Amino acid sequence: MMPSFQLANKHQRLSSLLLLLPTAARAALSTTSSSPTIINHLLHRPHLTHSYYALRHGQSLANVAQIISSDPQISTVQHGLSKVGQEQATLAGKSFAKQYLNDASSSKNVNYKGVAIFSSDFTRARETATLFTQQLHNHQEIPIYTNDIVLETRLRERYFGELNGGPDDQYQKVWDVDCTNPNHDEFGVEAANCVLERTTRLVTELDELLSSSTASTTAASSSSNGSEEEQKWKVILVAHGDVLQIMQTGFLRHEDAARHRSLEHLETATIRELILN
Repeated sequence: MMPSFQLANKHQRLSSLLLLLPTAARAALSTTSSSPTIINHLLHRPHLTHSYYALRHGQSLANVAQIISSDPQISTVQHGLSKVGQEQATLAGKSFAKQYLNDASSSKNVNYKGVAIFSSDFTRARETATLFTQQLHNHQEIPIYTNDIVLETRLRERYFGELNGGPDDQYQKVWDVDCTNPNHDEFGVEAANCVLERTTRLVTELDELLSSSTASTTAASSSSNGSEEEQKWKVILVAHGDVLQIMQTGFLRHEDAARHRSLEHLETATIRELILN
C-alpha cells in the first residue's frame, strides 16, 4: 500500500495540473487564489527527528545536450542518465553505503533504523535513485525503507516555462531575478518561493511519517531491552540542482528563496547533508 503522503490532496493535484497549462492560462487561474501564507515550513521548526541528505541526479542526457528539461510530460520519460551519470550514481551509492556502515560501527553511533530514499519521478532522478539504492542493497546491514525507492512529485525539477527545451545558459536569466524577487514567474517559470514551500512541506511531512513508522518498532524494542532510544532514518532526497539548493535555504531558515544561488553549487551525483540551522 502506498504511504498516505504520496496520495496528493486536491490542492496538490491542482498545482500539478497548473504546471501543464499554457502560461497565460496558469496566470489567469493563479490570480483567483491567494499566495501560500507559509513559504518555509522549516523556518520555525524546533528540530527534525531524522537526518536528511540532498542527492542531485547524475549527469543526464539533457546535461550533455545543454538543454533545460523541466516539463513533466517530457522529463518523466526522456532525458535519463548518460553513461557518465550512471557511473556517478553507482559511485555515490557505494560511498554512502561505506559511510553508513562506518557510522553504525563507531562509538558515536546514533540508533539509525536504515535509509529511506525519496526521489523525483523525472527519469534522470529516478535512474539515479535506483542505481544508488542497488549499492545499498548489496549490504544486508543496511535496511531500506519500503525496500525500494519512493517517488515523490514534490521533488520534481522547478518548471522553467517557455525556457524549457532551450539552451541551459538561459537559467541565468531566471536566477538574476530570483535574487531580488523570489516570487517572480517571468518566462512562465515556477517561482522559487513555490519550490521552497513544496519541498519544505514535504520534509516536515516525511519527518512525521517516518517517526510514525518507527514508533511501533521502537516500542517493541524498548519493551524487550529496556531502551527507549528513538530510532532514526537517514533520508536521501534525490532531485535537481535548483530544487535542492532552494530546499537548502529552508534548512538554513531563510525566510524566502532569494539567496539560493549564493549557496555552494551542488554538482551532479553529489550528496550533501542538510542540517537544520
